[in-house]
Amino acid sequence: MSVFKPHYIFEKTTKITPHFLKELGITNLLLDVDNTLTTHNNPEPSPGIEEWLAEMKVSGINMVIISNNNKERVRPFAARLGLPFTSMACKPLPFGYKKGMKMLGGNKNNTAMVGDQIFTDVMGANLSGMKCLMVLAILEEDGAGFKFKRKLEKGFVEKYLNQQGGAL
Repeated sequence: MSVFKPHYIFEKTTKITPHFLKELGITNLLLDVDNTLTTHNNPEPSPGIEEWLAEMKVSGINMVIISNNNKERVRPFAARLGLPFTSMACKPLPFGYKKGMKMLGGNKNNTAMVGDQIFTDVMGANLSGMKCLMVLAILEEDGAGFKFKRKLEKGFVEKYLNQQGGAL
C-alpha cells in the first residue's frame, strides 16, 4: 500500500461512527485539529464535534489530539474538549503517533489516525502501521503553502474517491 493512500475517506469527522470503528477493531483515535475538528487556527470546535466526541467517549473510544501546532494553540483547544494532547508531533514522523498510542495504552492494531492531510496525517499513520481515516478539509486554507500541498494531494484523493465510489 502506498504511504499516501488513506484506508478510508470520510466527508467529515462526524461521519465516523463508533460502530464503524468497532467493526475495524479500533478502540483508540489519534485526532488532528486544524481542518479535522475545527477550521484552521479556530479556538471553537466545528458544529457537531462536541456531540461526536461525547458519543465516542460513551462508546468506549479513547482519543488523544496529536498536532504539529505549538502548545499555545493545542492546549486550550484540547482542554475545551476534555482530551489529552501532544503538540509539535512532527507528523508524518512516527514518534508523534507512537507517543499518542502510548498515551492511550493502544497499539497499531487498535488505533487509527483521523486527519485531513495526505502528507502529514495519512503518511504518518501508514509509516506507523496504523489505519488512517482521512476526512475532507472543513475549509480551504488561504496560505500559498497550504494551496500548494492541497494541489499535490488532489490526485491521491481523487484516485481514492473514484476507486471507492466517493467519501463515506
